[in-house]
Amino acid sequence: MAGNGMQISSSAYYCSAVLSDGRISISSNNKKQSFSLRVRGGAGAGAGAVNEEEVATKLVFDKVKLGGSDLSVSRLGVGAWAWGDTSYWNTSGWDDRKTKAAKAAFNASVDSGITFFDTAEVYGTTFFGAINSETLLGRFIAERKKVDPTLEVEVATKFAALPWRLGRESVLAALKDSLSRLGLSSVELYQLHWPGVWGNEGFIDGLGDAVEQGLVKAVGVSNYSERRLRDAYKKLKARGIPLASNQVNYSLIYGAPEKNGVKATCDELGISLIAYSPIAQGVLTGKYSPENVPSGPRSNVYTREFLTKLQPLLNRMKKIGENYDKTSTQVALNWLIAQENVVPIPGAKTAEQANEFAGALGWRLSDDEVNELRSLAASAGSVIGFPAEML
Repeated sequence: MAGNGMQISSSAYYCSAVLSDGRISISSNNKKQSFSLRVRGGAGAGAGAVNEEEVATKLVFDKVKLGGSDLSVSRLGVGAWAWGDTSYWNTSGWDDRKTKAAKAAFNASVDSGITFFDTAEVYGTTFFGAINSETLLGRFIAERKKVDPTLEVEVATKFAALPWRLGRESVLAALKDSLSRLGLSSVELYQLHWPGVWGNEGFIDGLGDAVEQGLVKAVGVSNYSERRLRDAYKKLKARGIPLASNQVNYSLIYGAPEKNGVKATCDELGISLIAYSPIAQGVLTGKYSPENVPSGPRSNVYTREFLTKLQPLLNRMKKIGENYDKTSTQVALNWLIAQENVVPIPGAKTAEQANEFAGALGWRLSDDEVNELRSLAASAGSVIGFPAEML
């Protein structure tokens, strides 16, 4: 108790309550992402006084439905692209230390209320000491369930449209292989990772078959253009199956989905947009500068010249974040959430990163701030996206 207010803490990453009397304010700790719910009434035990038990029973967890499907996921997810990887993210190799860090990131995400995890069959493919990302995620889930049998997570994985794969049967075969690596009998979301050079109608048929066979709860696509998105939506709709999502590269400094019609089409058709690389592969965290460019392949995209142009945006993000007691990372993620119908999936390699991501929830940038950041980002110019978006 503090003054005439009552405070109730929840470990949920986002919560709300509806009361007939009193006013509610919600505050969050961006480290642990615990929330305090304070009810203010009149002096003493007047009409505004509400007992603690009544408020506690009215806390609800915030999840969003993916498109027109029955699948609900946490408002923000975690991408597992880097888990097990030894080529793009972890050029020094993968080892037990990195596995322990990834497991800690998984557990911290769950503890923060982030239960949506996105992986793919090609993440961490078993070359040069890599460990498949699906294998790691499945292991983390199984180990967590030993101590928490009630654990519920939403798992998304993806089918690689490799040139030698043809027809609907290839989708089902790949899905069953993914389920084997994950140690699961089904997944919540199965996506086509990118459009194939040929055979796409068969791949869409395969998604529909997976739903009808109970192997997945919902289906989506990734890196699909407006035209391909409409075609996939129409083909699945004919079978009574909603296209739940389109996963694309989308961030404050990569706004192609707004320019090429993908975002508008998702909004029009009721398809959720899942945003990968939402913090631009770490660039929007503020840790990189013209004097400290990202390592590995990222240095070819986020060059010294580009980072120089980006400084006004990064400086303003930092300042806005300070006003909310938030980091630049949290500002970048909140900016995407403010676009509506967007589920960002930043990649978490450590528990610290996972906890920071959770701090993007439970608050909102003002419209003026959203527009100001968009304008500053446009002034910095554009960066290269994934070529499959052009197919």
